[in-house]
Amino acid sequence: MAFTADKLLWTDRKRYFGLPLSFTRYAISEDRLFQATGILNLKYEEILLYRIRDITLSRSFGQRIFGVGSITVTSSDKSRPVLVIQNVKDAPAVKELIHQQVEDMKIRRRVRFGEIASFGDDMDDQLDGEV
Repeated sequence: MAFTADKLLWTDRKRYFGLPLSFTRYAISEDRLFQATGILNLKYEEILLYRIRDITLSRSFGQRIFGVGSITVTSSDKSRPVLVIQNVKDAPAVKELIHQQVEDMKIRRRVRFGEIASFGDDMDDQLDGEV
């Protein structure tokens, strides 16, 4: 694998029927998420972890049968705002690994994106009354 990171925390390939029969490879280092595709013409993509804004896990019935899942990563990266890590083994654990690494990188770089709430004081009172 030609990823340039010194220490990779996780690597896998896109899987078909649970088997790594694809030329799409994924890796996570301490500060980046990588995707390499192709066999003759190779394309390498990377996303800095502190730019990741949202991580979603999806597992269809077929994916659950074969023990795989897909993780959708949304970032503020200009060239690749959405990256789908498709059909990887042990997807819930991989999602948690990405989440932990993203949080660690944001703390190290002192980057925090505040959540924007559109609720006013009136809405908070209504929600408290309904509980």
